[in-house]
Amino acid sequence: MGYPSDISRQEFEKISPLLEGARKKTKPRTLDLYDVFNGLLYVVRTGCQWRALPKDYPKWRSVHQYFLTWSEQPKEGGESILEGCLKKIGYQRAYQKWQEALHEHGYS
Repeated sequence: MGYPSDISRQEFEKISPLLEGARKKTKPRTLDLYDVFNGLLYVVRTGCQWRALPKDYPKWRSVHQYFLTWSEQPKEGGESILEGCLKKIGYQRAYQKWQEALHEHGYS
């Protein structure tokens, strides 16, 4: 791969326990969460549609499903797992801009 939006494995190690904890363990994971998360970052940084995610990343539907899971707001309030991870790696502003752009175009 090697896109400008990708983070290093070292940066990913800081957030991987949070991301891994979000999934209900039903069957063994077949995707590398590092690749999934970098695919998500690509969408956030470029603003591309999910379907336009480069083929170097996992399938867009898989990346989008993880995005939905990681974006869920906790019942007691506070930030989602995704927001916490993005804050740890310094991507929170890019995420906020992306969310604002979605809202402006009528997407939630």
